[in-house]
Amino acid sequence: MFVLGITGGIGCGKSTVSGYFRDHGVRVLDADEISRQVTNTGGIALPEIAELLGSRAINSQGALNRKYVASLVFSEKKKLDKLSAIIHKYVLSTIAEEIVKEAEKKTKLLVLDVPIPVKHGFVDVCNQIWVVSTRDDIRLERLVLRGMNREDAQKRMAMQMTREEYEELGDVVLVNDGTIEELISQVEDAVKKELNERGIRI
Repeated sequence: MFVLGITGGIGCGKSTVSGYFRDHGVRVLDADEISRQVTNTGGIALPEIAELLGSRAINSQGALNRKYVASLVFSEKKKLDKLSAIIHKYVLSTIAEEIVKEAEKKTKLLVLDVPIPVKHGFVDVCNQIWVVSTRDDIRLERLVLRGMNREDAQKRMAMQMTREEYEELGDVVLVNDGTIEELISQVEDAVKKELNERGIRI
C-alpha cells in the first residue's frame, strides 16, 4: 500500500488537493475530521481536555466548547501545545488503526490529510509527502474571505510552521498562489509522475 501524505498551513488549499483524491474514489483520512470526532459529544479526548482547561471547555451537549477553548489557547502557546498534544495522540492512534485496516484490505493508495506534519504517526508512515504551499498574504485573504477575523487568522498562521519549513518536508511541492484550476493541473501532473509511474491508477 502506498501512503501519500498531504500537508500545508491553514489557507493553503490542502483540502482542495485531498478533495481531488476523494472525488476520484481514493480513501482520505482527514486529521481535522478525526479531531472533530474525538472532541465531539462523548469523544475520547474530552476527559483529558477538561482536566487541562477546566469543565467550561466542555459544552452542555458534552462536546468541546470550541469558541471558549479557542479564546484560551490561541493567545497562549503553552496551553495550545498541551491541547494539541492530547488531540494529536487520539488522531494519530485512529490514523494508525485505519492504516492497518486498509493494508489488510489490500488498498493500493491511501491519502492522509494532516495540517501538522508530526514525525511519528505521519512523516514516518508516509511513502511520500506532498506539500501545498501559498504566500502568507494570499492565505490571510483567503481566511478572511472564509469569514475568519483577520487578527484570529494571523494568530493561527503564526502558530504554524513557516512556508519554508513545510516545503523542506515535501517530496512534491504544489504552489497554490493562483487559481484552483492551476492547482489541480499541478496535482494531475504529480499523479502522473509520482503515482502512475509506480503503477497506481486513480
